[in-house]
Amino acid sequence: MARIYKKHGSEFKAKVALEAIKEQKTLGELSQQYSIAPTQISTWKKQVEAGCSAIFDNKDGQDHQEEIDRLHRVIGQLTAERDFLDHVLKR
Repeated sequence: MARIYKKHGSEFKAKVALEAIKEQKTLGELSQQYSIAPTQISTWKKQVEAGCSAIFDNKDGQDHQEEIDRLHRVIGQLTAERDFLDHVLKR
């Protein structure tokens, strides 16, 4: 008989992993509470701990700066086109 695996959403995984990090309950208790294997909870906990440093990386600011620079170029181009058309239509 084939084994049926549950698919858990990212919010659920984060909730369980954060509870495991808090260590207010044992992995066994969390396992019974959420009907998940303790090893799975440990895996999610390790993933959260490994990914926490990415929150503090400044990569998001760099991505936004590139988008801001691109939008400034577009605004400059549109302003130049508007000024040109305004000058031509006033003749």
